[in-house]
Amino acid sequence: MSTPIDISEENGVRYLHFGSEWVQGAMRIRRPYALELAYTREMMAPLLLTPANDWPRRILTIGIGAGSICKFIHRNLPEARLTAVEIDAKVVAVAEQFFKLPPDDARFEIVVADGVHYLLDTDRRFDLILVDGFDQHARAGALDTLPFYQTCWARLSERGLLATNLFGRSRGFKASVERLKEAFDGHAVAFPSCDSGNVVALAARSETAPTDATEMRARAYALKEKSGLDLRPTVSRLEEAGLFAGGAFRI
Repeated sequence: MSTPIDISEENGVRYLHFGSEWVQGAMRIRRPYALELAYTREMMAPLLLTPANDWPRRILTIGIGAGSICKFIHRNLPEARLTAVEIDAKVVAVAEQFFKLPPDDARFEIVVADGVHYLLDTDRRFDLILVDGFDQHARAGALDTLPFYQTCWARLSERGLLATNLFGRSRGFKASVERLKEAFDGHAVAFPSCDSGNVVALAARSETAPTDATEMRARAYALKEKSGLDLRPTVSRLEEAGLFAGGAFRI
């Protein structure tokens, strides 16, 4: 597969495009390790659902793009081992050259492969799987199918979580969430849409422990102090959307 790649810059932000106007990644040049796009920040919401101790240790990302999520994990979760799967070697090269993607090391493995095939072929288990793969037409293809989500469920550890970026303006958005719910026995939820139109959905291999808004906001504050990432607005949006049923958020 060969992806047409374009790079643009505006107001101090460098953008990645796959041969169209759709933004596939972004980096603020003066803050290259920050998560510039709202949906990439929200993809880190799983960190609010468990105490910050030994989780997650094994992380898989499918789709590298501009490398924002990989850089954040590599820099701020030093105990985690990250495997990043990208279907196009050219995307990896561009991320390394223009977006400061770190090279492979003891904690970071880059695999050039089809993400669907990778999951089918591996017997590894992951604590967290992050899916963010689109083509130049903003289509996720096989990464948004019931068989793929069922494979993700099988490759998660017992406390494992999946976060996936869905394009919220797509008419198939609600169908995507229903596929997730079917694959994860109902343990899936879509967050309120970001300003960009992207929707982050979370799914859990088994029901997560209930987390009330005060506890989640405390975890968000601790994460901000540690990494600079502020997910307190995400907590507020979850509250406004009524996702703290019975006073607690759970999947």
